[in-house]
Amino acid sequence: MSVNTLATQRVGEKIWTIIVAAGSGARFGSPKQFEMINERRVVDWAVETARVASDGVIVVLPQAQAQREGGVVGGATRSASVRSGLAAVPTDATIICVHDAARPFASEFLFHEVVDAVCNGADGAVPGLPVVDTIKFISIENIVISTPDRSRLVAVQTPQAFRAKILRAAHASNPESTDDSSLVEAQGGRIVVVNGDPLNRKLTTPEDMNWARAVTRGEV
Repeated sequence: MSVNTLATQRVGEKIWTIIVAAGSGARFGSPKQFEMINERRVVDWAVETARVASDGVIVVLPQAQAQREGGVVGGATRSASVRSGLAAVPTDATIICVHDAARPFASEFLFHEVVDAVCNGADGAVPGLPVVDTIKFISIENIVISTPDRSRLVAVQTPQAFRAKILRAAHASNPESTDDSSLVEAQGGRIVVVNGDPLNRKLTTPEDMNWARAVTRGEV
C-alpha cells in the first residue's frame, strides 16, 4: 500500500490564499487584472488555480469590483492590500499564500511546492528562477558600484507561502515592500526558494498580455 506523503505532511494544516488584484495598472495603462485571456479575466485564471490548491481564497480588489464580486477592498499600496486580505483570512489558517493576480499561469504544482516547504519547517517559501543576465549595482548617478555573482541570484515569483502567524507578525507594523518574503526576512524569518516556472510570468505590459493569449492558443 502506498502512502500519500503530501497528504500526510499537511494533516492539520489550513491553507488560505490571498490573491492581490487591487492595482491600478499604471504601467499597463489600465487595470490589467481585468483584461481578457480567452473567455476569462486575468484575475479569474489566478483565482481558479488558488481555489484548487487552497482551503479558501480571499480576492483583494478595487472598491467597485470588490462590492460587486464580494471581494475585499484593497489599499493604496500592494502591502496595504495584502493586509486587507490578511484581515479577512480566518484566524485558524496555519499557512497563508500570497499571489499576484497578474501571474495567471501559476500552476497548482507551484502552489504545492511552496506550501510543502513551509510544512517542512520553513517560515516562508518563494519560487525563484535563475538570473541569466549580468546584474550591476549602480549609484544614483548611474555609476557602476559592483557586479554581484549571478549564480547566487534568483528572480522571485508568486505564489509565496508563509506560516500564518509569521506573516501576520511581519505585517503588524504596516511596513511596505514589493513582496512579502522581504518583510518576513526583515523579521529574521527563514525563506526557502523552490524552483520557479518560466510560464509563471508577470503580465506588466501589453506585450506580456499578447504573449499570454498566445500561450493559451498553443503558439508559445
